[in-house]
Amino acid sequence: MADVKQILGDLNEDSFVTLLKKLIGESKYVQNNPPDLIPEEDRNVNHVLDILNPYSSNNGGPLVINHIVYTPNRGNLIVEYPGTDPKKVVSFVGMHLDVVTANPDEWEFDPFSLSVDGDKLKGRGTTDCLGHVALVTELMKRLAETKIKLKSTVIAIFIASEENASIQGIGVDALDKDGWFDNLKEGPLFWIDTADKQPCIGTGGVIPWKLEVFGKGFHSGLPNKAINALELGMEALKEMQTRFYRDFPPHPKEQLYKFEAPSTMKPTQWFYPGGGNNQIPGECTISGDVRLTPFYNVSDVIKKLQEYVDDLNANIEQLDTRGPVSKYVLPDENIRGSMSISFDEAYSGVACDLNSLGYKVLSKATEEVVGYVEPYSITGSLPLIRDLQDRGYDVQTTGYGIMDTYHADNEYCLLFDMSQGYQVFASIIAQLED
Repeated sequence: MADVKQILGDLNEDSFVTLLKKLIGESKYVQNNPPDLIPEEDRNVNHVLDILNPYSSNNGGPLVINHIVYTPNRGNLIVEYPGTDPKKVVSFVGMHLDVVTANPDEWEFDPFSLSVDGDKLKGRGTTDCLGHVALVTELMKRLAETKIKLKSTVIAIFIASEENASIQGIGVDALDKDGWFDNLKEGPLFWIDTADKQPCIGTGGVIPWKLEVFGKGFHSGLPNKAINALELGMEALKEMQTRFYRDFPPHPKEQLYKFEAPSTMKPTQWFYPGGGNNQIPGECTISGDVRLTPFYNVSDVIKKLQEYVDDLNANIEQLDTRGPVSKYVLPDENIRGSMSISFDEAYSGVACDLNSLGYKVLSKATEEVVGYVEPYSITGSLPLIRDLQDRGYDVQTTGYGIMDTYHADNEYCLLFDMSQGYQVFASIIAQLED
């Protein structure tokens, strides 16, 4: 094991920062917020290829490189360093090439260029997830430079998009469907898209929902002739949340996995058609999500939410009203308030196997490099990994950015943390050789 770690050495920090500067320089063009902002991930793929292509098999090197594109300008990159034993594989997956949006007016520095402030590396994507793209690129480059003989094949998969990947048909789900994940089942799969240098042993499922509320609009001076859709929506949502927390309370296993929050259901957006202050709206839409710990079933929750809405529609008179003329039924006009609920793509969270080989080598490497192991869980979501686990993959998650700046303004990571991440990867590879 010592020989492997000695050969792989430490992170080439100058090379890492140089590549990261190029990647962050593209962050303006890889913001992901359809339909307004469609990322062009190939901008970052090209920078990675500039580093790794000289070591590709096409140029006489050891790396097998596949640039997989399902949509123009939105490529994925799969890089393989072949080992000698076809039954031994270790993979580093999930480093996505897009970023969340950033408003420069709300930042203390330019989000779309890398700022170096001592150990701080600042810019959109440093923590999530372009820092990891640069880190794993440097690992694959070092493997190719040293031509170290390994039993395990080392595979890196850089993905085009984290959010809406399967809907857009361009990222991990498309790769999985086409079989690019098949041989990863032969060994631990490390999903590199979390933070704080510790194993993230649990993630949340997500169920995006939309509640459309229908009443009757009227002049505010005659509220007795209206069904106020805003009031109906507020009361209906309150009742739905009450029932949700009754049916899906904190689960006992959440303490074992150190989840910071239990399952939650909450609104995050509110829309209505507009109008003056003297108009009572006849319709509105409330959108939000459920974040679900992995000990509950997503399909069970969706079924329950639909049941809540069906029951509320059948018993709309039972909902609390607001004031002496507030109501949700106008009998003389044969009008009843109502609502409907719909769902966008949902996926389940994951509870990592704490007895697996993958967790054992990650835990040992973390203790060895960082000095301690404090696994944690969050109800943030990651795509695909629950499905992979259900199919028998040894999925573990970790990352080396700063959780407090994840998706936040003034995002940054620490060069020291990324250097330790490289050492963790080297230790994992070395342990698997033994």
